[in-house]
Order: sequence, then C-alpha cells, then structure tokens
Amino acid sequence: MKYRKLGASDLTVSEISLGSWLTYGVGVEQDKARACVDRAFDLGINFIDTANAYGRGAAESFLGEVLSHRARDSYVLATKVFFPMSATDKGLSAVQIFKQIDASLSRLKVDYVDLYQCHRYDAETPLEETMQALSEVVRQGKARYIGFSEWSPEHIEAAFALPGVERFVSSQPQYSLLWRRPEEKVIPFCTANGVSQIVWSPLAQGVLTGKYLPGAQRPADSRAGSESMGGMMQNWLAPKILEAVQTLKPLAQEAGCTLTQFALAWVLREPNIASAIVGASRPEQLDENAAASGMSIDPALFAKAEVLVAGVERAA
Repeated sequence: MKYRKLGASDLTVSEISLGSWLTYGVGVEQDKARACVDRAFDLGINFIDTANAYGRGAAESFLGEVLSHRARDSYVLATKVFFPMSATDKGLSAVQIFKQIDASLSRLKVDYVDLYQCHRYDAETPLEETMQALSEVVRQGKARYIGFSEWSPEHIEAAFALPGVERFVSSQPQYSLLWRRPEEKVIPFCTANGVSQIVWSPLAQGVLTGKYLPGAQRPADSRAGSESMGGMMQNWLAPKILEAVQTLKPLAQEAGCTLTQFALAWVLREPNIASAIVGASRPEQLDENAAASGMSIDPALFAKAEVLVAGVERAA
C-alpha cells in the first residue's frame, strides 16, 4: 500500500480507503463487515470514511465497535455532517454542527475525528456561520481538520476568502473514468490551495469492475442485485454505459491487471487525489482493490480508455 499526504494537513492516508456508504451497519451482515475492516488493516489501509447519515448513525456505531480495540493512532478516521438525522436535525448551522459532532464521537467511541466534512453545501445557513462553527470544533480538539463534499467551485472559493477560520484540507467529489466533472474547476482550485481529493465512487458504484454485462441479469451477490444497496446505482446500469465499460477490458488485460484495478489506478494517476474510497461487502474485494495502489500503467492505455468512454453519461 502506498500513502499520500492529505492536502495541507499532516495526515498521511492510504491511496485506497474504506468507505461505509450503504454497506456497514446497513446492507452488509455484521460478521462480513467486521471481516472487511480487519482485512483493510491487514492490507495497509489506514483511512476509514463514514458519515452520520449512513444508516442514520448505524455505520458510525458499527465502526465504533469494530475499531474500539485498535490503537487510535493506527487509523485516520473521517465522518461527515449535513443530511437529516431526524425531522429537525439537518444542515450546517452552528447548532447542528456542535450537536452532530458530539453524537458522531459518541457513536464512534473516540475523542476526536481526524477529518470532519460537510457532506453537502447548506444554502440555508450563512457560510460564515458554518465555517466559524467548524473552526470551533477544531479548536476544541474534536476534529483535527475539516473538509467538504460536492461543493461548487464558487462555494469553495467563498470559504477560502473568509478571514480567521480554519482552512479545508480535503474535497470529497464523485470521480471516475465515467464521471470527470471535478477536473474542470474543482481539482485545479484545490491543487492551488492545499486541498486534496478523497474520491467517492471511483468504480461508478461497481460498474467499472465490468461485472455487469449489457442485457444480463444482475448477479445476486452484487450491489446492483441487493435490495438495500442497489437503488442508488440504477442510472449507472444503462446499456450504453455497460457496453462502453466492456470495451475497456482489453486495455486492462494489456496492462496486466483487472478492470477494477485499472479503473482505480486511473483515478490515482491524478496527483491531487489523496485516496480513492472503495466499498466492500467481502474481504477478497479489498485484496483486488488494494493491489491498485502503486500500480504502474502506461499512460497511453489510460488515454485510450478515456476515448472509449468519452461522451458516455449516466441519466441525471
């Protein structure tokens, strides 16, 4: 496993990180989920990403239990705040940030998180209030650093223009061979301002593994075949997208790796990417994912891949 510095922080994170969206505490059985976390550590994955909204606290509670016997300095822990935790608890107001960080720390059974992220932008709360509250969380020692997920370039720039507040060190965008929007504005601005990308859905929710064949029934043991986890990925399963992905397989074969590893290595080719978050329901999936770290692939193969999937967009 290779490691990269996270933005302007002193955190060093594994190039492949373990996420918990739709999986732990929700869609994956407890024993299998625990086995995945244990395997992640065995493989050198030190970065664990979660959010309070995942299972309305279930993912954090699971991680709190499974990480409780490990030394706190053996992993980098990130969580998020924004999405509803109840009919009234949502957003990035100061009240909510202070309330939700304490609730997250309680569920995670830790005194602090390494990274506290705004899960989305809150248009109903003044940005100054949000940034001052996040800064106070850092000053209280409840989070070491702060980040954001899926903010517009304009909102990112506005946050950096505010005086006297903590600076973001991470951005968590969706990014993959099939979703390259951050390249236009977000990645350039972040590169210039000490912010690294922590990529979610680098495999387009599993589509870039190549296991979903056009016109074929979804594998029963896959995310797409899961009632609890498959609903969020239906737009990725359009025949045009699946057909384009199949054309990438010869390139991965030429590179001497699986399509999964090829797609992850493509993401990690970008220096501003600190880590690619993967979800796993079985430990062996992490074996394959982790092997993409440090993989050397001819850039010409990546260029061919980009041409093959150019213009393939999922439905909104």
